[in-house]
Amino acid sequence: MSSTYQKIKGRGSFSNPANRFDKIDFIPDEEFYKDETKPKTEFFKDTAKTIIAYNSSPDINFEASINPYRGCEHGCVYCYARPNHEHLGLSAGLDFETKIFVKENAPELLKKELSSKKWKPQTIAMSGVTDCYQPCEKHFEITRRCLEILNEFSNPVGIVTKNHMVTRDIDILKELAEINAAVVMISITTLDSTLARLMEPRTSQPELRLKAIKQLTENGIPVGVLVAPVIPGLTDHEIPQIIEKAVEAGAKYAGYVMLRLPFGVKDIFTNWLEQHYPGKKSKVLNRVMSVRDGKLYVPEFFNRQKGEGIFAEQVAKMFEIACRKNGIDKNRVNLSTDKFNNPYKKQLELF
Repeated sequence: MSSTYQKIKGRGSFSNPANRFDKIDFIPDEEFYKDETKPKTEFFKDTAKTIIAYNSSPDINFEASINPYRGCEHGCVYCYARPNHEHLGLSAGLDFETKIFVKENAPELLKKELSSKKWKPQTIAMSGVTDCYQPCEKHFEITRRCLEILNEFSNPVGIVTKNHMVTRDIDILKELAEINAAVVMISITTLDSTLARLMEPRTSQPELRLKAIKQLTENGIPVGVLVAPVIPGLTDHEIPQIIEKAVEAGAKYAGYVMLRLPFGVKDIFTNWLEQHYPGKKSKVLNRVMSVRDGKLYVPEFFNRQKGEGIFAEQVAKMFEIACRKNGIDKNRVNLSTDKFNNPYKKQLELF
């Protein structure tokens, strides 16, 4: 890594690496790092035409999802969604965490799509790509408004987040949970607050995520913990303790996902290691390659989620034992669409 790069407080990436479609690199100079010129977060209106996205991936346990935002202020250095910004002509680096596209019409689109005769009631995942409770949600409240629509239709929802802000919407989630139509998975990568601050700069600290599990559980909302991503050689050893602490807080379910480094994320993550953990860089990258068939990323289904090889098997075994030890190994999420109801059906029939 060039010595030109410097750490930027509150940001996961240090620069804007080349977009794989244009190959134009932004190499910051010293002026860039002065306080008055540090990158500020900007918000842009995303004029989406639809809000429910569908996937047919066999290694993902949902078909329909909602992502109120494109880009994510959390700035997690390892985020597999970063390359999506390249399709907007932007970089997977700082652009991803400082240029956020806001789907302001998401609730209206959701109401329209759930009202359609084509809609087949099913669980909708929120945060399938970027976190629906990233900091700007406090202002825009798009996630909350979408939850209000889902509650009107009694349509089940599964949320994945790293932010304690999810507890703001306990009132809605509690109503959905009463008809078995809500589950929240709190993502915890590490319990080390220092590491979390460097690796996931604008997420809630680990202790706050554990508090979120406790608060949601106390209000009758099913909660699980997602150990994601598992970073071989850096955080994999924490799996038993993460699950233990999460279960103590009330988690009933658990899952894990191996670190994924598609496209430019490989360089962003490698540069981050060199800046913050140079002594562990070789070990971590070698371990990542050991679970990815000698590469830093393998896109094949199933392999991309869990990896393969001896270290991947060790992680799987560690996770299995931790779940069994804490009594949640047989628990499965099974939400219901039985109460689905279109409250606008009669109005639509008038036209």
